Amino acid sequence: MGSARRVDQPAGRVGEDLALPSRKRGAERLVIGRREWIRLPGFDAGPFHAKTDSGARSSSIHAEQIVLSDDCSEVGFYTRDHYGRRRWCELPVGGVSRVKSSTGESKPRVWVETELELPGGFRWRTRLTLANRQRMKCSMLLGRRALSGFFLIDTACDHMMGAFDARDGH
Repeated sequence: MGSARRVDQPAGRVGEDLALPSRKRGAERLVIGRREWIRLPGFDAGPFHAKTDSGARSSSIHAEQIVLSDDCSEVGFYTRDHYGRRRWCELPVGGVSRVKSSTGESKPRVWVETELELPGGFRWRTRLTLANRQRMKCSMLLGRRALSGFFLIDTACDHMMGAFDARDGH
């Protein structure tokens, strides 16, 4: 593995040189499947089975026992990864938004901002609303806001980015 080195050019230019996806109009995009594996590196949590849904504006993660701090600035919750392992997460509250479910019901949901990771190491920050997704096949939903600018979806394929290495311990 190579050592880290200083790069004397703007980050956007480095990203272009490395052919990394960017939100820039017309830039290269990663092609992902209708379902992908996702990790939350900040919590050593995952893998999560995530459904990509360009019809949904917001993204969500399965959350149980949601607890807001007294001043409503932080939220804690349990989530379950693909293997059913529970992980406690605490994050600053990004806000509360009204989200319309697939059944057409509109409810307020707490949202947080966190970093997501795909197999292969691509990381990006996005908003996730907290919802009980226990009855859903996928514990995470990635909507347009999280996908926009970085990805194109191949709806005929699943897990185009591969899987996380079992040696990672996740």
